[in-house]
Parts: sequence; C-alpha cells; structure tokens
Amino acid sequence: MRGRGGPPLAVNLLRGLFLVFLLNEPDFREATGHRLHQDFASLGEEKNLLLPYIPPTTAPQPFLPLLAPSPSGDTFPKLSGLCPLNISSAGSMMKTTAVDCWAFFAPFLANVICCPQLQATLVILIGQSSKDNGMLSLSVTHANHCLSDVQQILASQGANDDLQQICSIHPSNLTEASCPVNDVNAFESSVDTSRLLAACKKVDPVNECCTQICQNAIIEAATKISLKDGSLPSMNGAHILPVHSSIMDDCKSVVLRWLASKLDPDQAKQALRQISNCNVNKACPLVFPNTKSVAKYCGNVIENRTACCSSMENYVSHLQKQSFITNLQALDCAALLGMQLQKANISDNVYRLCHVTLKDFSLQESGCLLPSLPSDATLDQSSGVSFTCDLNDNIAAPWPSASQTSASSCNKSIKFPEIPAATSTGERGVAMLRLLITSLLVFAMISNLRSSQS
Repeated sequence: MRGRGGPPLAVNLLRGLFLVFLLNEPDFREATGHRLHQDFASLGEEKNLLLPYIPPTTAPQPFLPLLAPSPSGDTFPKLSGLCPLNISSAGSMMKTTAVDCWAFFAPFLANVICCPQLQATLVILIGQSSKDNGMLSLSVTHANHCLSDVQQILASQGANDDLQQICSIHPSNLTEASCPVNDVNAFESSVDTSRLLAACKKVDPVNECCTQICQNAIIEAATKISLKDGSLPSMNGAHILPVHSSIMDDCKSVVLRWLASKLDPDQAKQALRQISNCNVNKACPLVFPNTKSVAKYCGNVIENRTACCSSMENYVSHLQKQSFITNLQALDCAALLGMQLQKANISDNVYRLCHVTLKDFSLQESGCLLPSLPSDATLDQSSGVSFTCDLNDNIAAPWPSASQTSASSCNKSIKFPEIPAATSTGERGVAMLRLLITSLLVFAMISNLRSSQS
C-alpha cells in the first residue's frame, strides 16, 4: 500500500538507537534526567519519528543489531512463601514465558504469544502440582499468593509487570470457580480418561483447528464433570444459559489441568498452545475505527482515486498501531473490514485499488504477520529479542464477496489466497525485528517519562 513520505529510514533508526544508548548510560541519566525528559517529550511529537515509513510492498530491510534491554531481575523477587506450587521446578518454562511477555512487547504480543504462554504455564504448574496433592485447583487464598509470585518471578526475568491486566488473568482463574469437580479422584471417576488422553496426547498442529479432535474430547469431559452435582442440567446448543457457559469454561480449565498432569511439561505446553492457537485464529483482535472518512472518498462511484487511497491509507495506519496478528487473523480482519466498508456503500474493491495487503493489518507499516502457529520469542543477550514472522511474498488482502458469511479457514467453499507456511529457524521468515524493537523501546520510554512527570 502506498504511503506518505517520512524521514529516511537510516535517520529514524539512528535516532532510536541513540536514544536507547543514552538511556542505558547511568551517568547520563543522572546528570541530564530533566533535560532528557524534555527532549523525549518534544521528539515524541515529531511526525513519523517512532514508526518510520517502510512501504510494505518492498522486500524486508536488514535489521541492525540492538542489545537486549537488561532484565529488571538484578535483585531476587520478593515472594510470599505461601504458594504451594513448585514454581522453581519450572525454571525453563518460566524463562520462556518471561521472554514471550517481555516488558515492552507484552501488549503487542499479548493475543498471539504472551497470554497463551502465560495461561499454559499456570495450567501446567497446577496440573503438575496435582500429582502430589491430588487437587486440580487452588484455594482463593493460595491463588492470590501464587499469581502474585508468578508475576514477581516473571518480572524479575524481564517480563512486563502488569501481565494480570494485559492478559485478564485473575486469582479466580486458578481455582475451580463454578466447576463442581476439583480433585483428581472425582475427575477420573467421572470421565473416560483413556479417551481424553488418546485424543489430546498428540495434538495435530495442522488439522486440530478444523477436526477439533482434542477440543471435542475436552468439551465432552468438561460436560461430564459439570453434571457431577446437577449444576448443569441442560445442554441445548445455542440455548445454553450464560451461567451454564461459565460453568463449562471453568470445567474446561479443570480438564486442561488434568491433561497437564498426565503429560510431561513440554508435551503439555505444545498441546495447550496448539489448542490456544485455534481460538486465537478464530477472530480478528483489531478494533476498527469508524469508516466514515473512507466512505467519504471511496463510497459509491470513486471520483478521485488518490483521495480514496489516501483516506484508506490513513485508516489502515490506525490498525498498524495495535498488535501483531497471525496470517489467519489477518484474513479475518480483511474480511471484517471489507464487510464494514461494503455496508458504508463502498462497492469497489479498494483493497486492490489501493494495494492493501494482509501485512497492512499487522503492527508497523513494514508488516510482520506471525505464522498461524506462532512460536515462542527468543532472547539473546548480544542480539536481542526475536520472533518468527512470515516475510514471504506480499499477499493481497482478499475483498469479501457479497455471499461470504464466514472467513473461517475450515470453510472449503471459500477460496483463500495462499498463506505462507510457518517458516523454520534459519530461513528468511525469522526476522530480527531490531528496527521495530528500537521504535517500541523509545515509544515506551517516552510514555514512561511522561507518566512519571504527570
């Protein structure tokens, strides 16, 4: 998609690197803290400084190395000492979660990487603990302590210190909540555990989202334990009451913990993340602004193509500030926005007219679509944070047909553009997103400085 001109890429990159360098010099911070704050405040107002323009239709530019920010874990976290979970035995998993939820990136990776990994970690911790105490949930008191301890440990390793808010995780999510079964014996006496384990021991990463073999087994098990005390008397499809839906969700959590107790942590993590990916890819996570501005120039008969595409570009630029999304989410986002534009009397394919690609729906204008099965982020102390992007050929955003009702990749009646396969380490799909990291770091620093002054 064509865009407005901006400062040269090299200039923006050097500015960002210089600011990061300054902030990592203690003597400079102490001597010129106030002046630095003023400079950042003014720099933050410069147009296109933090998110430099890179046309998405060009090949990905090489990214310069950027030293990873030092974790805040120079001191040991202050723990409650009252959490019964053996968190120390899950050191490797906690480190992975900390990197997936790295301080500056957690809000941008929340939907696709950070929160699924954090939720899987909590499920596995409780599941593994049940092998010793026979319980598939925590008490409210223990849940408060454990959630706080997990947050403290992750923050000490560099993770964002507000993950409970970012991922909407509460102490009640670690309890049985409204599910009537919370111990291993009661669970195993109510569920066909052999059937459940067979369905979920090895989740098919390619077909599970459509065949739902493991997901259906989880629903079946959750239904059985939800009926244990008669709390869920009726299951009538679409007529399930909200309270019944809540009970089912709580019982699904109990089922997942039991599964985590029967698999080794790595197996459990893979299964949980693959199931989570199915849910992640079902919906577009972006918030769409009002389309009136686009309809003004692109509605009915387009008289001025330049004005139409300019308004479309401006609209898409708002989407590019929200979050990273997967390639399948991008398809859904393109379909949803297209239908909104059609409702606003835009009948022409403005995606084709204005060269809108799927990458245009993801964070930053250079575009980084995550694979449909996002891998964990990685941290190298000498080179920084990296994660896998699909940086193959640009794919035009598909304009929805009038008869289209669903953008599901399982709907065989819909023709989708070819989606790049998830790339493996060492291929060009592994992007060391240094430029983006620099931009986000500087943006976060400016925001923090402004917050501290106010």
